[in-house]
Amino acid sequence: MTDAAALPGQPRGVVTSGPATARAVNVLAPNASPMTLDGTNTWLLSEPGSDLAVVVDPGPLDDVHLRAVIAAAEHAGKRIALTLLTHGHPDHAEGAGRFAELTGTKVRALDPALRLGDEGLAAGDVIRTGGLELRVVPTPGHTSDSLCFHLPADRAVLTGDTILGRGTTVVAHPDGRLGDYLDSLRRLRSLTVDDGVHTVLPGHGPVLEDAQGAVEFYLAHRAHRLAQVETAVENGFVTPEAVVAQVYADVDRSLWPAAEWSVRAQLEYLQDHGLIPGGPE
Repeated sequence: MTDAAALPGQPRGVVTSGPATARAVNVLAPNASPMTLDGTNTWLLSEPGSDLAVVVDPGPLDDVHLRAVIAAAEHAGKRIALTLLTHGHPDHAEGAGRFAELTGTKVRALDPALRLGDEGLAAGDVIRTGGLELRVVPTPGHTSDSLCFHLPADRAVLTGDTILGRGTTVVAHPDGRLGDYLDSLRRLRSLTVDDGVHTVLPGHGPVLEDAQGAVEFYLAHRAHRLAQVETAVENGFVTPEAVVAQVYADVDRSLWPAAEWSVRAQLEYLQDHGLIPGGPE
């Protein structure tokens, strides 16, 4: 068995519901799959001693799960006061409307179509609820509406699908763009260097104890994949399907459709930068 400390980001191991930091509790959704790993991590956040809580990513439209989130808050003596979304993919956001009904909360998101209430989310916003402070970090790339939430008191960042607790994420082309994603990873790296962030609370998979190591791994992985895609094109594999078969040959074929999104994003990036034919003139 591989020592978790030797893996990228130093994952804690088994993913379970329960406390992750002094202010963050995970309620794991029962939607495990190759794309969602162990399931969606719904994060219940609150300042110690406060009776108010914030929920990030209620998850799928599953009443049992949504009520489990509420029960976890009530067990801790908390009332859920606000719901936030990292992005609009159904495994994170589909249950938000029903959750708002059950809790009477507003839903804040970058995408206006996902909001319930007058307030959205934007770069630089600081959310304060019951003494809890969250800072909004724009991280487009996985999707155009992806956000992360910096929890400075715990030196942690909630990353949605921008960084996972295990493996790597997909750039969901055409909505997601690789150039944006690389910029977002660099933005997260600055949080680890300049703001002392060391813990990643991901949307899927285990908590990571080495945020900087995780970001550096993701950046290196993307550079490696880009080089592989460029080589594949040079060798005559020019369609996304053909590139996937070459570059992702060692990946479970059930994940190839998602890999094709990333390949399309990589091809677009290489073309835009004049590294392979087909870019703007």
